[in-house]
Amino acid sequence: MNINRPPLGWNSWNTFGGNISEDMILRSADVMVESGLKECGYEYIVIDDCWAMKERDKDGRLVADPVKFPHGMKYVADYIHSKGLKFGMYSCAGYWTCAGYPGSFEYEWIDAKTFAEWGVDFLKYDYCYHTPNVSAETLYRRMGLALANSGRDILFSACSWGSDYTRQWVKSTGAHMWRSTGDIVDSWASIKSLAQSQIVFQEYNGQGSFNDMDMLVVGMNGKGNVGVGGCTFEEYKLHFSLWALLSSPLMIGCDIRNMSDETKKILMNKEVLKINQDPACREPFFVLDRRLKINENRKPDEPFYSNLEKELPIIAKFLDNGDIAIGLFNFTESKAGWGSHFLVDTIGLPITSGKTLELTDLWSGEKIYPLNGVVKIYECDPHSCRLFRAKIIDLK
Repeated sequence: MNINRPPLGWNSWNTFGGNISEDMILRSADVMVESGLKECGYEYIVIDDCWAMKERDKDGRLVADPVKFPHGMKYVADYIHSKGLKFGMYSCAGYWTCAGYPGSFEYEWIDAKTFAEWGVDFLKYDYCYHTPNVSAETLYRRMGLALANSGRDILFSACSWGSDYTRQWVKSTGAHMWRSTGDIVDSWASIKSLAQSQIVFQEYNGQGSFNDMDMLVVGMNGKGNVGVGGCTFEEYKLHFSLWALLSSPLMIGCDIRNMSDETKKILMNKEVLKINQDPACREPFFVLDRRLKINENRKPDEPFYSNLEKELPIIAKFLDNGDIAIGLFNFTESKAGWGSHFLVDTIGLPITSGKTLELTDLWSGEKIYPLNGVVKIYECDPHSCRLFRAKIIDLK
């Protein structure tokens, strides 16, 4: 199974935690289609932790909680598939899951076969209660190998939180996406912390094994299982834009049955989604002032981008058709003004090319153009962003 673009979908954890049920999951699948989310590319409906009984059956197989899921998981999978969607579930590399249900340690092959028989298309595989006697990479290779031999294509989502140097070994496990962070919560502080910790690790991201910066909190508005204080529209917009630009999987975490128009405006921005789903999925890069020495004070074992600007970064990504995605992200408490600029030459477009840029803001539709080879990005408020799709045009 080869995954060439970041997966898009919805996961139950951020809003519902353990308060899940068959009816809620099936209704969420309905809404995925009815709301237009499916048309935008979202396709996975993923049940997170707390779906199982506390003990396995006499054959060592996991058992769905009959109160929460009275018809069993095969029924849920069949319903989701009937909607043209894909079905995801959760397990863990430890003795227990994070919420204390049976984990898959030493049951990897039994569980992989069970998931395949149920019609599972996606497995989120957590890292709680794991034994210290087996290395992290071995634990994830076990499940990766079991899934690959289960008889069904199942997307392997490794959720080891970036622990134990995940980025250095995870691609060897067969994981199609891998969590690189601790858990997100619905607050600006959480978004900022996760974002700034991950923009330096883009050299480990790419097709086949995507850096998962955790699920989206867009539209939670302080409610639900990880609802803390909530965020503003601009903060959610920055969150979605950066996750999209950095090719993170986009797994919705809000209750999609009750999305506001503002939430839909963010999650269903097709132009931003095109950046995330660009066929090339090239590595993003920092747009640098040429005076900045990117290797200055960097230790040999540190990521390439360790010492770069994190409070007001400008990040770009070459797109498949020759366009360029360019984003300015304002993590500061002040409006970004004159200092928010870059030289066209720093993205690889010399003046001698006879070309320049036409930048279209993917949120407002505004078009801006360089002046004398300099792109000035004004009016970026605190905790907000500007995300552009830039075309190469003739210099007049």
